[in-house]
Amino acid sequence: MSLAPTPSQTVGPFYGYALPFAGGGEVAPAGHPDTLVLHGYVLDGAGRPVPDALVETWQPAPDGSRAGRPGSLRRDPVTGRVIGRDGVTFTGFARVPTDADGHWTVRTLPPGGVPYVSVAVFARGLLRHLYTRAYLKDTADPLLDSLEPDRRATLLATAAPGAPGTHRFDIRLQGEGETVFLEFS
Repeated sequence: MSLAPTPSQTVGPFYGYALPFAGGGEVAPAGHPDTLVLHGYVLDGAGRPVPDALVETWQPAPDGSRAGRPGSLRRDPVTGRVIGRDGVTFTGFARVPTDADGHWTVRTLPPGGVPYVSVAVFARGLLRHLYTRAYLKDTADPLLDSLEPDRRATLLATAAPGAPGTHRFDIRLQGEGETVFLEFS
C-alpha cells in the first residue's frame, strides 16, 4: 500500500495556485518615503528564467523589531476570501510569484539592525525550499566574511544606477554563479 504524496514531496503547480495573495510584494505602507524596491530574476542552472517560482522575504522593521504585525493575509469578513494587505501595516513578510520572465519584485522598507533581507525560494524541481540572503550593501558580516569573493558576490544586491532605493538580486538555483544557499538544522 502506498500513500499519496504530500505537497512538500511533490512539485507544483501549488505555488501559483494557492500561495500568492493580493499585494504580496507590497510590504512598505503605501506612499512611504523610505520605500525600497528589491527585485530580480530566478534562473535555472542554464541561466533560463524560472516562470513558476515563488519568492518569500522576511526582515525586521526599520527600528530593528522582529515581532511582525498581522495584516498580510486579511480576509473579507463576508466572503472569507483573502483580500491581502491593509496598505498601512508593515509586516516584514512578502510572498510573490515570478512572472513569465522569471522576474519578481518586493517593495519594502530598509531592514533595521541587519544589512540584508532574508529570502526563501520555492521552485519546480525542489522538494524543499532554499534559503538565502539579499545583502543591500557590502559590509562586514560573519557570513559574507566567510565566503570567497566570487561566492560573496552572489549574495550582494546591486543598487540600480539612477534609481535610488532600487536593488537587483538575481537568484541562480544551480550551476555557474549559483547563489549561496543557507542550511538550517
